[in-house]
Amino acid sequence: MYKYWATVLAIVLLIACKADKKEVETTAFEEPEEIPIKRPYGFNFDEFNVVEDTIRSGDSFGELMLKNHVDYPKIYTVTEKYKDTFDVRRIMVGKPYLILKSKDTLEKAEVFIYQNDRINYTVVDLRDSVKAYTGKKPVRFVEREVAGTINSSLSQTLDSLGVDYVMTIKLSEVYAWTIDFFRLDAGDKFKIIYDERYINDTLYAGSGPIKAAYFEHKGRPIYAFPYVTDSIKNIEDYFDQDANNLRSTFLKAPIKFGYRLSSRYNLKRRIAYYGYKVRPHRGTDYAAPIGTPIVATADGTVTESTRRGGNGKYVKIKHNSIYATQYLHMKSQKVKKGEFVRQGDVIGWVGMTGNTGGPHVCYRFWKNGKQVDPLREKLPTAEPIKDSLQPKYFEHIKPLRAQLDALDASAKSEKEDLITYNENTNGLTQN
Repeated sequence: MYKYWATVLAIVLLIACKADKKEVETTAFEEPEEIPIKRPYGFNFDEFNVVEDTIRSGDSFGELMLKNHVDYPKIYTVTEKYKDTFDVRRIMVGKPYLILKSKDTLEKAEVFIYQNDRINYTVVDLRDSVKAYTGKKPVRFVEREVAGTINSSLSQTLDSLGVDYVMTIKLSEVYAWTIDFFRLDAGDKFKIIYDERYINDTLYAGSGPIKAAYFEHKGRPIYAFPYVTDSIKNIEDYFDQDANNLRSTFLKAPIKFGYRLSSRYNLKRRIAYYGYKVRPHRGTDYAAPIGTPIVATADGTVTESTRRGGNGKYVKIKHNSIYATQYLHMKSQKVKKGEFVRQGDVIGWVGMTGNTGGPHVCYRFWKNGKQVDPLREKLPTAEPIKDSLQPKYFEHIKPLRAQLDALDASAKSEKEDLITYNENTNGLTQN
């Protein structure tokens, strides 16, 4: 009897061990986690035959679609129903596009993706009911801190630090009313905080606006911080460390870059061609290549945009009851009488119309109906931040100023701000 029960017990233990082993083996062969499919532009490219190309001279949306077996009704729907989203008349030569075609013998175009720029794109979905919509590629913003000392020019110094030339323009626009960037001194210092944009972590896609800046010119430090003072109109200006607006009522010149001051306002000017008789020059001449953009030096309404005698083609702008400006010898005008223009708007292009010996714009400045020398006028500045808003402004700029002060103008540094563009939520998300 004892042997009988011993045998039974051994058999039970053996079965239990096999069951445990079987359970362990089952656990060891669990299905792996499913790897998510990459979906560029929101599509699984494995489901299509993908064609990548660029718009060529003579290409049109209709012809591209017809070549890829899309019928006329669908093409018509895109051109008429979705022209506000995708104006087929404005596709540009050189722009890349993709066609996602069906995986069958017909290879019919099912999706057309047009790349508007590095970030923005337009999708025309031709499957079933036609639809068109815009989207953005995932973008990562990297905050960058740059500091340097000028030895030759601002653009060359920034270039040596690996900074996009566009930042030279942005910085000069911030300080356009307080610093003459054509007369910088060796030893002038600057510090900038801004965002750089990257697609897929590596492809550079430009820079954002300046978040904070510092410029030391002739030993005078000037900070710059963007701040919205009118939340209703969402008007943003740059202000200094004392809450003063860095913007003046008038720009220093009607041309932003690439000009030369060729002739100043001079009521006693004598010209050899006229026998050295006094020929007053009531304008300030800025020489520049033909086609250089001419900008309005202040907000105002165009009172004249015409051609007359020695003035050639010109534009005159009334800014208020006191001031007006005039821009002569244009190649052509961009604005018409009665239009309201903002400071910095392009109003025409440098030319040689009228009496002129070379391409330039003659800039005339009127005060109370009389022409005066703008370079000698003490022009009004924009309003500072109101006293009631200043405490909030100073609190806002405190960390930005500390960040600038920590930068060394003899070196550069950068840090990544963990802000990414989330395509699924169509907005910015903070990690």
